[in-house]
Amino acid sequence: MKKIAVFVSGSGSDMQSVIDAINAGEIDAKIELVVASKSGIFAIERAKVAGLNAEVFCKADFESIDEMYDKLIERMKMLDVEYIVLAGYLTILTPNIIKAFEHNIINIHPALIPKYCGMGMYGMKVHQAVIANREKISGATVHFVDEGADTGEIIAQETVPVFENDTAEILQKRVLELEHKLLPKTLKNLFAKEIK
Repeated sequence: MKKIAVFVSGSGSDMQSVIDAINAGEIDAKIELVVASKSGIFAIERAKVAGLNAEVFCKADFESIDEMYDKLIERMKMLDVEYIVLAGYLTILTPNIIKAFEHNIINIHPALIPKYCGMGMYGMKVHQAVIANREKISGATVHFVDEGADTGEIIAQETVPVFENDTAEILQKRVLELEHKLLPKTLKNLFAKEIK
């Protein structure tokens, strides 16, 4: 059984898909820690309902972001965390945490990398760009995290159609539904060693 930490910044719906898959016995893992980038987000409520330990690590509370991640590394080492899953986490990781968990940090991105990714491409901005460019397909990508922005090795990708009358909001819902299937499925395969 893999011990994981899930990092969140918003509603936590991607995290919920992982919680549900673990509870259903589909993923051989245990969430040891939920890391929230700020207080008051709904993801913390989801964690409480699931009986999970949620802690807030807000960069404004530390001298530097490196110090924040150093404290977080210590905390995760205490809990024997093996993998970090970024599930809608909007704070950039620094080299110290990336090195500490090298090849063991996984992110889900709401587009088909290498398109619509990198600095500034997150949330609704991604879907607005897809619509503005009249793309016919979009989708989601699960990838390993390295020191670049969305540049890590791709683990899995799946697509959804983009229809002529779609708004960014409609497309976001369709991609989010895909994320809720793709993230748990990819973690299941990764932890079962079906993905190297």
